[in-house]
Amino acid sequence: MRTLLTVVDEGTFDAAAAVLHVTPSAVSQRVKALEQRTGRVLLMRTKPVRPTESGEAVVRFARQLARLERDTRAELGMSGTEEPTRLSIAVNADSLATWFLPALSRVPAELPLCYELRREDQDHTAALLREGLVMAAVTSSPDAVPGCSVRRLGHMRYVPVASPAFAARWFGAGSGTPLREAVADAPVVVFDRRDDLQDAFVRKVVRGRRGASAVRHLVPTSESFGEAVAAGMGWGMVPEVQAAPLLRARRLVTLAPDRRIDVPLYWQQWKLDFPALAAVAEAVMAEAAEALDDGRAG
Repeated sequence: MRTLLTVVDEGTFDAAAAVLHVTPSAVSQRVKALEQRTGRVLLMRTKPVRPTESGEAVVRFARQLARLERDTRAELGMSGTEEPTRLSIAVNADSLATWFLPALSRVPAELPLCYELRREDQDHTAALLREGLVMAAVTSSPDAVPGCSVRRLGHMRYVPVASPAFAARWFGAGSGTPLREAVADAPVVVFDRRDDLQDAFVRKVVRGRRGASAVRHLVPTSESFGEAVAAGMGWGMVPEVQAAPLLRARRLVTLAPDRRIDVPLYWQQWKLDFPALAAVAEAVMAEAAEALDDGRAG
C-alpha cells in the first residue's frame, strides 16, 4: 500500500524507488503483487502514472489506512508522531480568494495542522477526491464520491459585469444592439478553457445553444480576473462579493441586474473521520453559513 501511494504521489516507478530506497524492480514487483491480490489493474503505466478506477478505490483506502495508523500511534504516544497533521483539500479559485481562508482561521490554533490546498475548478474537485489525492473538497457536485460524505455549503453568486466604457461601447444606448444580441459577440474574460460560466450566462440570455464570443481572454487567477474585466478587456461573471467594491467605486457596472448565476457548493470529505478533519469541516460549514448565499432567492 505504501509503495502504491508513493508511486502515485511521485509519478513514476523510478522516483518512487528513490524515495523508498529500493530498486525500481522492487517497486514494480510490489505493485504487481497488489494487483494480483486484488485481481485488478491498479495503475496506468503512463508518465506520470495514474490510478485506474479500481486503483482510485485502493489509493483512497491506502491513504485512510495511513491516516488511521498515524492517529493510533499518536494516541499510544509512540515515537515519530510529533509532526503536524497534513490535510490535503481541493478548493475552487473563487472560494480560495474569498471565504475559504477565513474559514481555516476558525480552526482552533492549538491543533497542529499543515494544509495542502489544491486549486481546481469546483466542477472538477470531486475528481481529486475520487483519485484519492485529497481528503476533502469544495465541489459543485451533490453526489458523494464513494467513501465520502457530502454536506451542502450554499451558493456562490456570480454577476455579469463590465467596465463602464466597455458597457457603453457594446451594450449602451448608442450601440444600437440590445444585450440579448450583443452579449454573444462582445469580447469576454474567462478563467481558463474549462470555465463555462460566461457561456452559461449567454445561453440563459439568448435561450439557445450559442455560447460567449470566440474573442476571449484567459485570466487564470481569481483576483486578476475582476481587474481584467475592470480594465475593459471584456465582460465576465465575477463573484458578487468580489464585484461589490468595484461596483461601488464605479469601476464596474452590472450588465443585467436581474440576471445572475448561482453555483451550488458542497463539502465532501472522507467518511473516515478524525479530529483534525472534523474541526476543519465544522469551521468550513460555519464560515460558509455566513459568507455564501443560501440559494433560495434567484
